[in-house]
Amino acid sequence: MENFTNSVRLDKDLCKGCIHCIKRCPTQAIRVRNGKAHIIPEFCIDCGECIRVCPHHAKKTHYDPLDILDKFEYKVALPAPSFYAQFNNLEDINIVLRALKHMGFDDVFEVSAAAELVSQLSREYIEKHKDNAPFISSACPSVVRLIRVRFPNLIEHILPINAPVEIAAEEAAKKALKDTGLPREKIGIVFLSPCPAKVSAAKHPIVNEKSEIDAVVAIKHVYKEILPYMVEAQNESDDLLQAGKIGISWGASGGEAGGLLTDSYLAADGIENVIKVLEELEDQKISNLDFIELNACSGGCVGGVLQVENPYVAKSKLKHLRKYMPVAKNHIEETNGVNKAYWDKDLEYQPVFNLGRDFADGLAKMEQVEQLCEKLPGLDCGSCGAPTCKALAEDIVRGIANEKDCIHLLREYIHKLSSDLKEI
Repeated sequence: MENFTNSVRLDKDLCKGCIHCIKRCPTQAIRVRNGKAHIIPEFCIDCGECIRVCPHHAKKTHYDPLDILDKFEYKVALPAPSFYAQFNNLEDINIVLRALKHMGFDDVFEVSAAAELVSQLSREYIEKHKDNAPFISSACPSVVRLIRVRFPNLIEHILPINAPVEIAAEEAAKKALKDTGLPREKIGIVFLSPCPAKVSAAKHPIVNEKSEIDAVVAIKHVYKEILPYMVEAQNESDDLLQAGKIGISWGASGGEAGGLLTDSYLAADGIENVIKVLEELEDQKISNLDFIELNACSGGCVGGVLQVENPYVAKSKLKHLRKYMPVAKNHIEETNGVNKAYWDKDLEYQPVFNLGRDFADGLAKMEQVEQLCEKLPGLDCGSCGAPTCKALAEDIVRGIANEKDCIHLLREYIHKLSSDLKEI
């Protein structure tokens, strides 16, 4: 099994050992042991829920600092569509694009422009493979990782098309090489990310051999730096905008599905809602759909934890921005395809939640878990450091916890010990 590397990390100095995170983690990837939270990397899907709910700010995303730009001779910014929704009273996206160039980037390649290409690729792929419908979007890395570890029967339904940011990075690198004549190592393709899942997808891709993205910085950090430059950019007239309504709409829930130009779709956002949809899809309760768009963050990418604006306010701002835009500005011609359109390799199931080495061993351990669950109080109080009594039982079977971690069983043990001592 592969090594799992996550961008969500714990700052032990800030962690107080509360149980907010273990109760909100959708994959039960966090335990509290010895007064500190511990993230189980193979369970974590980098959705950022723990970052969102931690009252002590002990959960953080590991990404590149802005001064990484100094490493490169030529820098290209890849702004996510949700980036434009962070600003108040913005009427023209060109102001943001110009300001990025004033800030230190030599060029800008919009992820929303690549999103329009992905929309076209998706329409064509779904039309050719309708027998395998419904197809699940592959744009949200958290959803892809969730399906990979928890819903193996649904892997075949994921669209094997690269996320827009990967296609944008490929095209941006190709353009920079042509424009500058510099060697590739002197060119920096820098993604402005809305969430930790996209950081992990760029730095540790699971369906591609390598990403063309050289660095990933947080939108919230770029936001603070870019504001002064936007004043200067307002007085300029350069038209740098490369995308239309379809591309910009990808920044919020329903935007990707809207780009398919079909009514036969479902769009769900928020990791708990995503899990419910996947469970119903696995149970074959959902049918007669061509496409399912799933976003781990509430509101879509505008809800990512590396941004500054309220996701629902941001979604409203995106609607306003796209009002007078053309439907789309990018199209794949027969003679001009996309090199990085599809995954380099198949997505493989990772049985990280399996208890045993094989089926027989797993069955035996599941019986042990059931027996332990009968002994445990079933309160799911979290005092043991596991999110539920069943999770504690599984940890005991795995050998990383014991029954006395449950304060209720510990109390019974102490009372029994006290009674025995009295008798002695």
